[in-house]
Amino acid sequence: MRMGILGTGVVGQAIAGKLSELGHEVTIGTRDAARTLADTKSNQYGGPPFSQWIQQHPIIKLGTFTETVLSVEIIFNCLRGDAVLSTLTSIGPEKFAGKAVVDISNPLDFSHGMPPTLFFVNDNSLGEEIQKLLPQAHVVKTLNIVNAEVMVNPAKAGKEATMFLCGNDPQAKARSVELLKAFGWHDILDLGDITAARSLEMLLPIWLRTWMTLGSGYFAFKIVRP
Repeated sequence: MRMGILGTGVVGQAIAGKLSELGHEVTIGTRDAARTLADTKSNQYGGPPFSQWIQQHPIIKLGTFTETVLSVEIIFNCLRGDAVLSTLTSIGPEKFAGKAVVDISNPLDFSHGMPPTLFFVNDNSLGEEIQKLLPQAHVVKTLNIVNAEVMVNPAKAGKEATMFLCGNDPQAKARSVELLKAFGWHDILDLGDITAARSLEMLLPIWLRTWMTLGSGYFAFKIVRP
């Protein structure tokens, strides 16, 4: 299947690498491919620059945001939360028509330092705003509540954890569940329509506080049923 990733950061690389490993045809989209390849700075976690990473994954393609969206069937939104809506607007909402958009972003506001706050909260969410902006696409919110490595290898969080998802379209959610299972998630809980993205995004403050307390991002949530 043809998969597109919007965003070249740590999350985008983790998702792209895993999808490629699973045999999918993967394209990563960026605003300016030449500029992205020319950047030699390490990422925010001290890892290699994207130009080095892509050399290690030669079958993964790099294109512009628009090229990526037009050439794939499923899109993973791995953009920074505060850049999502403007970027999707610049691509053109009509280009997403009929496509499943797996939204991993979070509405984090770092303007006042750590820990960040949420710029959508309680009665709205970034997931909902993306669905409003892309009315002909099928947005599924998931994977936003763990770090990049745990997203594609939940065993790194220890015992089997729970992954949530939500969205309006049953078929898009079913395809997302298949991908989550391929990533290694087996306890998957559907929280309903896209308004449940409010709950998923509001888990970020407790996730961040836990990370700051433990000094590690290798953990996840688990729903224990009777």
